[in-house]
Amino acid sequence: MNAIQESPFIPQPGHQSEIQGFEVPVDVKTAARFLGVSPSLVYAYVERKQIPHFRMMGRTIRFSLSELQKWRRQFIVNGGINEYYRKTS
Repeated sequence: MNAIQESPFIPQPGHQSEIQGFEVPVDVKTAARFLGVSPSLVYAYVERKQIPHFRMMGRTIRFSLSELQKWRRQFIVNGGINEYYRKTS
C-alpha cells in the first residue's frame, strides 16, 4: 500500500486529472505532494532543470502527473537484491 497514491488530495494520472482526454496540469504544491517532497525542493529541481515541467504564460510552473510518474519511477530502488545475486552468480 502506497500512502501517496491513495491520498484523496492528490489527483492520479488517468483519473480526475483528465478532461476529455487531455491531462490537466498541476501546480508546484500538488506536484510536491504527489512526489512526497517539499515545494521548495520541487522549485530547486525546476531551477536545475532536473524535473519535467513547463511554464504557462512565462512564469507559472506546471507539471503533468503522468510525466512526473515516469520521472519518479527512475528512482525506485529494490534494495539491491538483484544486483547482489547478479554479481555472485
